[in-house]
Amino acid sequence: MSEARYRHHADLLFTALEGEGVVLHLGERRYFTVNDTGLTLLEATREPQTFDAMVEALMKEYEVSREVAAETTRKFLDQCLAATVMIEERE
Repeated sequence: MSEARYRHHADLLFTALEGEGVVLHLGERRYFTVNDTGLTLLEATREPQTFDAMVEALMKEYEVSREVAAETTRKFLDQCLAATVMIEERE
């Protein structure tokens, strides 16, 4: 079985605005905000990414350990999958 890859939902629009990310889910007709870390992860998933690649994106952007980046990524990813903001793909 191949490793899962994650991408943000095609109906999402997001941008940085005054120190946070504003996200609009067109398909669900709702919007919400994310912090800088969440925005970094959404930007990383413009193209499908593995979990490890998402962790690397956080480590590249912020001075955090792999453990902290992995924990943050897992929490964000789980919330986004539950809210249909992220999509898991397997080949």
